[in-house]
Amino acid sequence: MDKITRKTSFGQWFSPINLKTFEEQVKTMKLDYYTKKLSTESFLKLLLFSQLTEVESLHALGDCLFDDQLQKEIDLDSISVSQMSRRLNGLNPDLFQILFLDLVGKIHAKTHHTKMVMPLKIIDSSTLPLNLTNHRWAKFRKTKAGVKLHLRLVFMEKGISYPEKAVMTKASEHDRGQLEVMVDDRECMYVFDRGYLDYERFDRMTDDGYFFLTRLKKNAVIRKVYDFKIPDDSAVLSDQMVLIGTTQNRAENYFRLLKVIDSRGNLLQLITNRFDLEPDEISDMYKSRWTIELFFKWIKQHLNIKKFYGQSEWAIQNQVFIALIVYCLHVLAQLETESKQKTLQISRYLKAALWKPAHIWIRKIEGKAIP
Repeated sequence: MDKITRKTSFGQWFSPINLKTFEEQVKTMKLDYYTKKLSTESFLKLLLFSQLTEVESLHALGDCLFDDQLQKEIDLDSISVSQMSRRLNGLNPDLFQILFLDLVGKIHAKTHHTKMVMPLKIIDSSTLPLNLTNHRWAKFRKTKAGVKLHLRLVFMEKGISYPEKAVMTKASEHDRGQLEVMVDDRECMYVFDRGYLDYERFDRMTDDGYFFLTRLKKNAVIRKVYDFKIPDDSAVLSDQMVLIGTTQNRAENYFRLLKVIDSRGNLLQLITNRFDLEPDEISDMYKSRWTIELFFKWIKQHLNIKKFYGQSEWAIQNQVFIALIVYCLHVLAQLETESKQKTLQISRYLKAALWKPAHIWIRKIEGKAIP
């Protein structure tokens, strides 16, 4: 990061966002044509601030504008709740998704894979509950409403992982239906849980040159074809070439089945179409799947995606994409400073130094003394 700057810490944190691309999208979508006060850029900064500081409602967000420094940063001294609500419900989520993907591209450019045989991309989903009374469009049970965030997470060494692709659906959407949307890169290894189990799609992925690793259900029908030799010091119980499925529902390709014991003592049956790796490498790759569970836990605990500001589908999606943008900005700060601090600590330092000169925050996350 550039240490010779007059930016506030918030301004420095925000700086990876490409405002030129953003302004082009705003013009294309004609979002500021009839706007007198709340420009889309000011609203973006306000929403990022609300996520960063975990503001609970639009009413509370409006009250935050009593802060002179926030007014100066976003070029806005006051705004009504109704104006913010109209903006949030009326903005096409594609705008924030484009920003999110642009930041993902910046993270890609700053990361590289070293010891990993190939990049790991973990796929999973998490349901975000909604109030049924206010979100009838998201009903998926008699008394429940919700949306589902389908996510692809890039797993990196040195403790860095980041979201790469996100799709929002109603909670009633099954995970299996999103697998093909999430799989588009032949130069990686996809890791996902048994919620995505689909033998026909496993065949299609194998035939198309995509690598995957998942686990079978306990009652899966398996026919052993060959036993591979396991190294003496391996934690893997067995390593086999198998055919999977019944006569009516059977995969055509041969797969590799490994049996391992997890940390809780449960037997796991891991299935993959990679035959060139050591059994313990496969086992370690599957253990990495836990990273996405930790990611979902992190954003639910430290970002604002449990209480939603709006009731429309667009409003919900906008708030989720803003949360993902916040996380990506934290990752970029971590990468640019080569900081060993965890994402949560970077976020805490930022909130503590929000309107102070950027160099104070930068030195703090670099682990250097502040003069």
